[in-house]
Amino acid sequence: MSAAEKALAAAEAEVVAKATRRHFTREYKRKILREGEGCKTPGAVGALLRREGLYSSHLTTWRAARDRGELVGASKKHGPIPHAPDPRDKKIAELTREAARWRRRAERAGALVEVQTNSPCSWGRRSKPSTPDREGHRAWAAAWHRAHVCRVGRGPGDLLPATPATTRAATTTALTASPQS
Repeated sequence: MSAAEKALAAAEAEVVAKATRRHFTREYKRKILREGEGCKTPGAVGALLRREGLYSSHLTTWRAARDRGELVGASKKHGPIPHAPDPRDKKIAELTREAARWRRRAERAGALVEVQTNSPCSWGRRSKPSTPDREGHRAWAAAWHRAHVCRVGRGPGDLLPATPATTRAATTTALTASPQS
């Protein structure tokens, strides 16, 4: 491998670090300022700055901040300021849940009314059949059957139809007992 190839390989493998800004805590700044104030021999402050990787301008700005009172107390926390929960939010959530509960209840009631309206046993209850004539006799008998036979042995609001054996027997009885023209 030639020297040029080695140089290209080394250049490809080299990773350049991206510079990031350093952040120093208040405690660290106070510590460095105390150590800087304690340096009495010539060159001791320079040794401190080299050891910590700092510049003399850091000491200058940190001393000014200390004099203004900015380095007193604990470090400031970063991020959003937490807010106390609003008691009205709890009430709003409670009312929203209650409204949703009443909405579901109304939907169930509407569905129940729909089922009762569409139930074959309730069709005859809407209106009384008119007097039977020759053409309407079959319709009258079916309406009579729904109005009287489907209700046998059940309470109001029941949606279950009568058993087939009971319905057949009641239909036979109803048709033989009905007046024919």
